[in-house]
Amino acid sequence: MAVELGAVLTKDRETALRRAHAHLDIYTGLPNYRNNWLRGGFDESDLVRGGSDRLAEALVAWGDETAILDRVREHLDAGADHVCVQALMESPFEVPTEPWRKLAPALTGV
Repeated sequence: MAVELGAVLTKDRETALRRAHAHLDIYTGLPNYRNNWLRGGFDESDLVRGGSDRLAEALVAWGDETAILDRVREHLDAGADHVCVQALMESPFEVPTEPWRKLAPALTGV
């Protein structure tokens, strides 16, 4: 099983949530994602455009390299074979070169 995990390399919760909500905006409008999240224990209040803070924090890891690695391990421990980490920036057009450089050493050892 392969899963995607958004990640924001920051210790600032406000920055992390802003990027997570922007990332989730399109997905919260798609019925297949909404239905899956409802089956997974979220409710309609979590599925506002961009998602609630609860949804955002469940789907997007944030913090330092260790915190993000811990979230990757949670998915692997739950049965995922592969976790695709998508580093989220302020702009969806910004290449996340710096987060990739910082996360790569931690993630290659998993």
